Amino acid sequence: MHEIVDQMLKKYDCTSLVDYENALKEIIQEIALLGLWRAKFFEEAAFYGGTALRILHGLPRFSEHMDFSLIKPNINFDLTKYEESVRRELMAYNFEVSVEKKNKQTLTSIDSAFIKANTMIQLLKVNSKFKTHKDSLLKIKLEVDTNPPLGANSIIKSHFTPIAFAVKTFDLPSLFAGKIAAALYRPYRINVKGRDWYDFLWYISQGTAVNVNYFKAISVQLNKWPQSKPIQISDIVSLLETRIAEIDLSKIQEDVMPFVKDKDSIKAWSKLLFIDSFHRLRADTVGGG
Repeated sequence: MHEIVDQMLKKYDCTSLVDYENALKEIIQEIALLGLWRAKFFEEAAFYGGTALRILHGLPRFSEHMDFSLIKPNINFDLTKYEESVRRELMAYNFEVSVEKKNKQTLTSIDSAFIKANTMIQLLKVNSKFKTHKDSLLKIKLEVDTNPPLGANSIIKSHFTPIAFAVKTFDLPSLFAGKIAAALYRPYRINVKGRDWYDFLWYISQGTAVNVNYFKAISVQLNKWPQSKPIQISDIVSLLETRIAEIDLSKIQEDVMPFVKDKDSIKAWSKLLFIDSFHRLRADTVGGG
């Protein structure tokens, strides 16, 4: 494996196959970001979501997918033109990968692609003692929202691995607003995401305020809130209290467990803990949210 990848891998305490898979996925994500930067992707899009929190802000959990939002809507956006740059960057660091556009089955504003690498080949390259099925794949999904709600505040964040480069992302209050919307509006009966709630508690622990204007724009776009009706932090608290009452706590704990090292912190979750955290929410006034 490339010597820089070896150096990147040393920051992980890999003691299991899952540890190695998560570490390799994250390294691939960082190199993919570099490929996107070289292709000037961040002139029209911003990095957001759990993986952005993990890579750019040190969120203590792994994240599988890479989520991006265009700065302004563009129905003609095509992720295909960036695929070769991502593949070429990963190949330069000795990752044998394919980058393939996902064909849409339904009309949607999300443009998607997959980075795929054979797990066994990558494990052999980093001299891992752990083995897996010869056809097992490391898969990372890239998703771009081509029709984003407006109101997020974007910033430039420096990143230093594998080399120094710049990533456009949303500020923390805007990222928090998006995460609250995901926790509220994801169809929990078929898509339970404990990772949403883990991230929510992380934002609270950081004292992050909420970009309320952006949260409202997301809610309006999803037909969850009327455009003509103002929204306050107290409204968001009420929505969250209703949501957490509906959720099976054991299922969200089960979802997030494979992605964190400190599993005891997940076992300590209770609905009372979340309700207490909701009442710590505050509106962002600095960024105008």
